[in-house]
Amino acid sequence: MPRPSLNLSANLPDPDGFYADLLAAHDGLSKAESDALNARLLLILANHIGERGLLREAIQLAASTYRQNNT
Repeated sequence: MPRPSLNLSANLPDPDGFYADLLAAHDGLSKAESDALNARLLLILANHIGERGLLREAIQLAASTYRQNNT
């Protein structure tokens, strides 16, 4: 069975609405609380995805993008 690949194409029907929801979830939180919310959200979504190889690919992509923009 082939391993799923990371979808990098636009896939949210309402990305602005999602972003607004994400910002609203952080409203009024301290930096530490906001960081904890992000970590919890990431772990919930990682559990939902459930494919370690796909998650590893996403981690590598996110890390390389960050490193490229901050060097």
